[in-house]
Amino acid sequence: MSLSVQQVKNSTDIKKFIRLPWKVYDNFPLWVPPLISEREKFLDPAVNPFLKYSQVDLFLVTSNKHSVVGRIALIENHVHNETLSDRVGFFGMFEVVNDKKVSNLLLDKAAQWCRENNFSKLIGPVNLSTNHECGLLIEGFDTSPVIGIPYNPYYYSGYFDDWGLIKYKDLVSLRMTTSRVPEYLESAIGRINKRDRFSIRPFCLNNFNEEIETIWSIYNESWANNWGFIPMSKEEFIYSANEMKNFIRPEYCFIAEINGEPVGFSLTLPDINPVLKKMNGRVFPFGWASFYLNKNKIKLFRVVALGVMPTYRRLGIDAALYCETLKIFVEKKIKWCDMSWVLEDNKGMLDSIYRLGGTIYKRHRIYERNILS
Repeated sequence: MSLSVQQVKNSTDIKKFIRLPWKVYDNFPLWVPPLISEREKFLDPAVNPFLKYSQVDLFLVTSNKHSVVGRIALIENHVHNETLSDRVGFFGMFEVVNDKKVSNLLLDKAAQWCRENNFSKLIGPVNLSTNHECGLLIEGFDTSPVIGIPYNPYYYSGYFDDWGLIKYKDLVSLRMTTSRVPEYLESAIGRINKRDRFSIRPFCLNNFNEEIETIWSIYNESWANNWGFIPMSKEEFIYSANEMKNFIRPEYCFIAEINGEPVGFSLTLPDINPVLKKMNGRVFPFGWASFYLNKNKIKLFRVVALGVMPTYRRLGIDAALYCETLKIFVEKKIKWCDMSWVLEDNKGMLDSIYRLGGTIYKRHRIYERNILS
């Protein structure tokens, strides 16, 4: 089979790029199709603010029968390179049929692209940054992915290894049963509450824009020293938040305040993937009807993020946010939740989750390869 690489140039190519996963995952029943309309917006520079601050080049591999068999996004993240004084290129949105030649062709193109742009290293997969979906699934293929966490065929990791990509960092997902709030946590929160140093309140959906701006400011400050973190512009953060506005459940999200000033937050989202699976990428003719009929039946939630401003981290705010989240799980009879992702070497966070009863059930890997020596 003759193969060729071509850069995405027009709307027809974009459609081919977006639709390829339906071919790749035809025999993968756990795969969850994305909404085609959402992917179109995500890749549109006029809509997605991330694309205003980054250069993203998309490539397809086609066979001699003009069938698309592979794709890749190559990303120059200007904010990353400027923030870290770095010169690295990223790759993501990687999908190929089960053919090592196709994979090698795409990764060779990525290496060539890095040399042409004078990038010393190739890192990925990130779709399109660490603030989006990232990492390659290498453990946990037997359970369905939750919202915002990538899924891929098992053979990708072998292709990456054989091409010369090596481990950069692992991201783990933890599963935790939520039948009760642990006694030690209730006791600790009782002592913390007596000090009356802060208060916890639920997210207010009626003030969605103001609440999102609050979370944005805490997010950028509280995550600033985390590995791989790149600050999000307000525009980019609001764009991402608006994507979840239709399904966020405010009673599962909390904001911590001191004298009325927000200092911490926790964000938990319903796993809408089972609903998306039924929609099969289509909003019409019955997609939204299916979504709204089923979204309140969801019984699995993902704890997406928790942040506390550095100045206030010794007050027990993180424990209080955990406790409030667990209490609503118990009240609503949610049997278990996903907590992802967590850096494999974030011992403090992992020890806290282990003590709550969490166990690792999925692992994603970010790879790297030196390009210029």
